[in-house]
Amino acid sequence: MKKNCSTKIIVVISLVALFIFSIIAPLAPAYNARVLDKETIADDHNCYHFSEVSDHKQYSVCNDYSAQNSIDSKKVINIKGPTRLLNGPMDSAWPMYCHDVRHTGRSLYTTADNSGIEKWRFSVEFSADGSPVIDNDGTIYISSFKLYAIYPNGTLKWKYNEWLQAISAPAISEDGILYVGSVYSMPDYLYAIYTNNGTLKWKYLVGEEIFSSPAIGSDGSIYFGSENDYIYALYPNGTLKWRYLTSVAVYSSPAIGDDGTVYCGSHDCNLYALYPNNGSLKWAFHTGNWIRTSPCIADDGTIYCVSLDNYLYAIYPNGTMKWRTNVGAGTSPTIGQDGTIYCGYSNLYAIYPTNGSVKWIFDPGAGRTLQGATPCNSIDGTIYFGASDGAEIIAVNPDGTEKWREYIGGDVESPPAIGEDGTVYIGDGRDSGYLHAFGTLDPNAPTAPEIDGPASGKAGTSYDYTFTSTSPLGNDVYYYIDWGNNAIDNWTGPYESGETITASHTYANEGTYTISARAKDTANLWGPWGTMSVTMPLDLNFIQSISQQINQQHSSPLLLKMMQRLLLNIE
Repeated sequence: MKKNCSTKIIVVISLVALFIFSIIAPLAPAYNARVLDKETIADDHNCYHFSEVSDHKQYSVCNDYSAQNSIDSKKVINIKGPTRLLNGPMDSAWPMYCHDVRHTGRSLYTTADNSGIEKWRFSVEFSADGSPVIDNDGTIYISSFKLYAIYPNGTLKWKYNEWLQAISAPAISEDGILYVGSVYSMPDYLYAIYTNNGTLKWKYLVGEEIFSSPAIGSDGSIYFGSENDYIYALYPNGTLKWRYLTSVAVYSSPAIGDDGTVYCGSHDCNLYALYPNNGSLKWAFHTGNWIRTSPCIADDGTIYCVSLDNYLYAIYPNGTMKWRTNVGAGTSPTIGQDGTIYCGYSNLYAIYPTNGSVKWIFDPGAGRTLQGATPCNSIDGTIYFGASDGAEIIAVNPDGTEKWREYIGGDVESPPAIGEDGTVYIGDGRDSGYLHAFGTLDPNAPTAPEIDGPASGKAGTSYDYTFTSTSPLGNDVYYYIDWGNNAIDNWTGPYESGETITASHTYANEGTYTISARAKDTANLWGPWGTMSVTMPLDLNFIQSISQQINQQHSSPLLLKMMQRLLLNIE
């Protein structure tokens, strides 16, 4: 009897052990998923910054292996792991690249009233190719080697001036920490920066460029890729959770599924699906070329990615292919409100999610490409993207017809972002670029300038023109004058509201020109454009002299008649 009882106990214990093993076995790290211990982390020479005090003073401690025994543990933020869990990305209009962790590119807000009027533009020191992101106060952040925080009215909140060298889109956590990677810094770090004042919380040493935009998991973990071939997961305190080694550089920005699975492409042509807790491999899907764009995830869990083999792939959550469609390599895919997938290069493609067939193709125009300007869309279905070479932002209706387009300058590779009020933000690729805001003008903005002066004149002669604008708030105003011949007077002023100012200009060549002017006030509220057409004809005395010479030397009635008509039209 005792023997049978002992046997039963052993069997029960064995079954329990087998059950536990079956649960934890899938969680065992893959051969190249590296979960690091304290000594290995120390060997990575990371710098942690204890900055939880109210004035955010920085106390930097470099966790160098050679000085490990002398480290003040009170100043190192929990090197073994996180002390608490966060709630993932910030609940704001646009907290990260392509809006959300699934990278759908879908805004929750309407842009139905957005007619493409430029509300303002903010000057940055370098090109602004990265996507803007927006926090829950409406502040916009954009990388342009340095990192800028810009108030919703287009004025500077702060600029992070340290050796950052960032060009990708940041990501904002629920507790107001902004994560962004650096490039060309030698070595390169992932930075954690306070959004309220632009001070450093911590930075994690990666060593090589981070072109990837971070994604933030529901527990606050930060995921990103690097040119050193790894996909990284960091705890919110800046310590390493795990890193997964691919075969080649990782430029792709990770996307996160509803079950926490991390999806990221690599230059080794694979799309990787990784378990979030330890970075072990769930599956890898092989394409015909590099995957440098970001994947996106549909509501039903289907993963979409674009490879440089020109195909858009639809992949089931188990890692098998659903379909593929040739769209030309270019942007990351995004998903419309109705599930339509948008991506492309020479053209913008709209693809049905069920079978990969083409819904419509939008041609942005001769010489224009989408390049890296991944499209986004608002809740009303309007799609926005930047046209490289054409230097434009283009709005497309859900049926594939053009809604509007505006010139912004430079090769536009910045993916747009959409604010809560329907404003669309996009950067341009000029050497000294701008962040542009397109939307509805403030009702308190200055009026369109009234322009007065000669409607015609003689080329080479200087003429005076007057400009008058009124601020409903009584604020002083500045004037931006585009003379229509590549000459611009850039925000002259300030002048009193309603004051008439005079500006002189000379047109060197004959022709018809449009003078365009707008005013902004001291609160940076930009008003509508005012315009005036002017004509600078040819010198009449010169034409008459030529006509007399022809008449003296030639007696061609046809030539004389042509000269007479020319003179008559000019007069």
